[in-house]
Amino acid sequence: MADDLIDRAQALASESFIAASGPGGQNVNKVATAVQLRLDVYALRLSPPVFARLKELAGSRMTGRGELVIAARRFRTQEANRADARERLAELLAQAQQLPAQRAKSRLNRVGKEQRIKGKKLRGSVKAGRGKVSFD
Repeated sequence: MADDLIDRAQALASESFIAASGPGGQNVNKVATAVQLRLDVYALRLSPPVFARLKELAGSRMTGRGELVIAARRFRTQEANRADARERLAELLAQAQQLPAQRAKSRLNRVGKEQRIKGKKLRGSVKAGRGKVSFD
């Protein structure tokens, strides 16, 4: 199912090549090697929990209109940057589909509860002893 979603996402994604900063010498000024990958997340028809996780993982890469924007400019060639952007998109979607681990509720025994309460009472008495001193 995850592979199906990733394939659908990559088919729906649009790519544009932009001028990149960074390594490349004179070539960086002449050739648009950076890739900007855009994906309309609403077109994927994700379930609400998966969409919420994707939105949280994407952070500022998700626009207000539900568009996911991934910019890849790590490499000096268009092909490498294009592969990098697609790989990052696949990784993001795979992470969004993973269910978060359920937290196991901790169990405290009677002795542990009594010790915690005793510690709180002691701390409260220390704090109660503080305050303004009156010399009456």
